[in-house]
Amino acid sequence: MAVKVAAAFIFMLFFLSTACQAKLSSAFYHKSCPKAESAIRTAIRTAIARERRMAASLIRLHFHDCFVQGCDASILLDETSSIKSEKTAGANRNSARGYEVIDKAKSEVEKICPGVVSCADIIAVAARDASAYVGGPSWAVKLGRRDSTTASPALAITELPAFFDDLGKLISRFQKKGLTARDMVALSGSHTLGQAQCFTFRDRIYNASNIDAGFASTRKRRCPRTGGQANLAPLDLVTPNSFDNNYFKNLMRKKGLLQSDQVLFNGGSTDSIVSEYSRNPAKFSSDFASAMIKMGDIRPLTGSAGQIRRICSAVN
Repeated sequence: MAVKVAAAFIFMLFFLSTACQAKLSSAFYHKSCPKAESAIRTAIRTAIARERRMAASLIRLHFHDCFVQGCDASILLDETSSIKSEKTAGANRNSARGYEVIDKAKSEVEKICPGVVSCADIIAVAARDASAYVGGPSWAVKLGRRDSTTASPALAITELPAFFDDLGKLISRFQKKGLTARDMVALSGSHTLGQAQCFTFRDRIYNASNIDAGFASTRKRRCPRTGGQANLAPLDLVTPNSFDNNYFKNLMRKKGLLQSDQVLFNGGSTDSIVSEYSRNPAKFSSDFASAMIKMGDIRPLTGSAGQIRRICSAVN
């Protein structure tokens, strides 16, 4: 009898371990919700057609989610008496956006497959579809993540890259997430679509020495020495609405808007990668897709961990 109990206990532990270590798969919803990805794609395309900038915001939302607690949709949780929201953390407050687009995609998926598709997976698919819609690469998104029931603004403050980080700090932040320096440079290339607020680049355009004078002068028109904190400027002046490799060409001309951009090409270890991507857009696209897949593997909740949130902004 004792042997049988022990055997049953061991089997139960094995089952639970297997459930918690379930692997992500691009075919995860093929049977349970075969139309999920097409429903998400429609919602994402509609949102970007309405506002082109949303493509960059959705890619960034996936990034900001995965770097805090892993890719678990914790960034979507609103503040409650029991949850401190990541939305209010410095790197996200008045900056991270696209929440309503994910909510819309979730509501459409819930209509066809209630309680099946996680918000974390929707964020991952949205980032892929946003890239493809504006001319960037597409890739097979691995699915099967579950949603967190907690959030951590403290980790959002300490683990997300900052606009003032130097190269060593950036490389360290990415390495802690299992991403290489090449992954970091490739992922940074999505900045070709983004915009930044004046306060994040003011010091650079007025005080930096490694900046093109004409570029700095142009940026000063929208970012005075005082005031205008939230005034926006595109990170890529040349083709701000298209996913291409101009970001890297800009860096080589000392036209990186943020310090954390320009340090990628400033006499350091990543100069050669920036130079390679500036010459070879196909290599950049391929590496970006690979890095996004790797990023999507950061500490996902699978199996019996977490939950499938019916509403992305709240736990069930």
